[in-house]
Amino acid sequence: MSPRFRATDEQGRPIVAELGRPETPEELADRRADSSRRHRANQTLINLVIAIGASLAVVVVLVLVVVRPGPGADANRVDYPQTAAQAQSAVSTPLTAPVLPAKWWANRAELDQPSDQVASWQIGLISPASRYVGVVQGIDADATWTADQVGKLQPTGSHRYGGLSWRVYDHREAGGDVDYALVAASGRSTIVLTGSTATDAEFATVATAIGKDLT
Repeated sequence: MSPRFRATDEQGRPIVAELGRPETPEELADRRADSSRRHRANQTLINLVIAIGASLAVVVVLVLVVVRPGPGADANRVDYPQTAAQAQSAVSTPLTAPVLPAKWWANRAELDQPSDQVASWQIGLISPASRYVGVVQGIDADATWTADQVGKLQPTGSHRYGGLSWRVYDHREAGGDVDYALVAASGRSTIVLTGSTATDAEFATVATAIGKDLT
């Protein structure tokens, strides 16, 4: 017999030890209701634990399968000197492939040759601090092309980097389409550097390397 019920009364009803008498119908109903509530609560807790476990399993699968370690940024790296060498056969003007300090890299490099517009060699450079400098080398470009590249803004100064004279377009405070740009001419080429996050020093690094490459 359960420790709760240690004896029976004259009618054979179990006597509840802590009560010293049989349960009333109301007490029996309350006890069964309480037992049912505890059972449901336990079942809810078990279901919650199962749900959490399933969720964690899904997260583990996502981490191991969907976002498993891979090449990362290396997958976007482009060997722009090699691409420039391959594209050089398509144009007679030397394409710039500036030699930059360690940890600079490119995420794009391509020669754009529209039939009715200025042909341009384009490189997307990423600094060691993950800031972007776009390089566009227009071949036989006119003033209209150059104005379009800098958002038709006016120059705000000039600097000499790598043997070339660069016009500076510093419009960071204006918040227009072009925040900062450097423009220089070398032979049949017009070089335009643009970016919104790179520092003056990073622009200077790229401009110097290009100047040395083309002069």
